Amino acid sequence: MEDLVKLLKQKGKTISCMESCTGGMLANEITNIDGSSYVFKLGLVTYSNEYKEYFGVPKDVIDEYTVYSTEVSKEMAYNVFKITNSDYAVGITGMLGAVDPCNKCEDINKIYISIYVKDNNKYFNYELEALEKSRIEKKNFVINFVKEKLYGICK
Repeated sequence: MEDLVKLLKQKGKTISCMESCTGGMLANEITNIDGSSYVFKLGLVTYSNEYKEYFGVPKDVIDEYTVYSTEVSKEMAYNVFKITNSDYAVGITGMLGAVDPCNKCEDINKIYISIYVKDNNKYFNYELEALEKSRIEKKNFVINFVKEKLYGICK
């Protein structure tokens, strides 16, 4: 993460994120780096559908595609971008092994990640399976994947 923060700082770029299943781990990893205040604008943890909607994810998108979908991760990324006008915005949603009584899901370890890039109005969308044993290992797996992808996109 240190390399990513350094790169963003050198380029004068900013980043924000809206996370669900990772519970703010991406924001935490970024803000653990000295100097991150130059590049990091906002980290939202929208664990419930209610707060995804509150921060701009349309209810009809959640209803049509489920909260566990690329469509919702794209909305999360775009809406945190709209709030912050960051150069890069990340949306992460998915299920890390526990059944969610509020949302139906067939893939209990599938994660949806979207990275929105302001300069070219483009999304990079990813799906991955987190099959590690513990919840924290799954979160670390997802965040390491996101760090790698972000660095490649920002480079």
